[in-house]
Amino acid sequence: MKKVVKFGGSSLADAAQFQKVAGIIKSDPDRRYIIPSAPGKRFDGDTKVTDMLYDCYRSAKGSGLFEEKLIAIRDRYQLIVDGLGLSISLKEEFEEIRKNFAAGIGVDYAASRGEYLNGKIMAVYMDIPFIDAADVIRFTQDGTFDQAQTDSLLRERLKDCDRAVIPGFYGSMENGAIKTFSRGGSDITGSIVARAIRADVYENWTDVSGVMVTDPRIVENPEVIDTVTYRELRELSYMGATVLHEDAIFPVRQEGIPINIRNTNRPQDRGTFIVESTCKKSPFVITGIAGKKGFCSINIEKSMMNSEIGFGRRVLQVFEDQGISFEHTPSGIDTFTVYVHQSEFEEKEQQVIAGLHRLVHPDVVEMESDLALIAVVGRGMKSTRGTAGRIFSALAHANVNVRMIDQGSSELNIIIGVENRDFETAVRAIYNIFVLTKL
Repeated sequence: MKKVVKFGGSSLADAAQFQKVAGIIKSDPDRRYIIPSAPGKRFDGDTKVTDMLYDCYRSAKGSGLFEEKLIAIRDRYQLIVDGLGLSISLKEEFEEIRKNFAAGIGVDYAASRGEYLNGKIMAVYMDIPFIDAADVIRFTQDGTFDQAQTDSLLRERLKDCDRAVIPGFYGSMENGAIKTFSRGGSDITGSIVARAIRADVYENWTDVSGVMVTDPRIVENPEVIDTVTYRELRELSYMGATVLHEDAIFPVRQEGIPINIRNTNRPQDRGTFIVESTCKKSPFVITGIAGKKGFCSINIEKSMMNSEIGFGRRVLQVFEDQGISFEHTPSGIDTFTVYVHQSEFEEKEQQVIAGLHRLVHPDVVEMESDLALIAVVGRGMKSTRGTAGRIFSALAHANVNVRMIDQGSSELNIIIGVENRDFETAVRAIYNIFVLTKL
């Protein structure tokens, strides 16, 4: 088997974490391609190295006084090197970084050095060849990821390379300039490498034992999802569940490669498998619960609305003209409701109301603010009768008033709207009815 293994920032925050990672890699000879992140936080109140690099580069571009901040970053890496008992020197690397920062090379280069340096240390510590991501991950000149060229470069470079360390988060454009993915982009690098070499599994090691049924900040010690499909995870991620960078899913999904979310601090845990499809049944009717606060609704009422061809299109045109994306649009015979992010809408609410009056001539326009949306997701809901009824029963017992319900045709998820103040209570009520009581 061929496994690509990506380790997050918390997994490589210090020398002790490096030692854990080394043990994980050595325990399975199939773990052959390693994607390291930059060092994360070692403790509460600590600063991630990537944030230190951003701050250092801002100082270089601003006052020009950045030497002390760069020394602090160098010292952070030196602690890792010394803790691992390595004899390597990073003096040349930091001198090059200093010169490039002073020359204003660019913020992407600055941010990428965290992964680059961690990759260098990992390669020496594990005695595995180092491959600079800038040589094998390619972007076009407009900053778009070039999948075809990247696949070609990676396959050519790795065809005779049985093992390798490839730092995450960045690549380069044709002119050699460093380009990064968005924050959390090491997940994407791991997925890209897994796709290129047609790996059997992509293991993503972090500080949790998989994808949880719901937010542990709301429900204490929630169950871990054993197996989740790409579609289910997409729904959960969209509504706030953030274990994996969402762009990391597409490269491996195209190749049918499963992702295994694992815990560096509990390597004995199986974690969560993310797959295209599965015949495995979840122990619960639902797979997960996720949600967000901070929405508002705009309710448009008009008699005989259902007979007006193009009514819905004209309503949404008003929001598009103002640059506002919508979340959900439940409707009735004479009503049409649009849910949007309140922060996006507030500054443009009067322009939207004026636009609605011009384009659709409503009888009434009403708005409600401070709403939350909750997604209840699960492939098992399609074959289980009464799921929505159980949700409403649980919410009624918890004295939560439901403001909206929306279920897609796939029956993969049910979206519920509640007031912000009822959000946590609603999530706990749904979790309790489906997971704790297993109804």
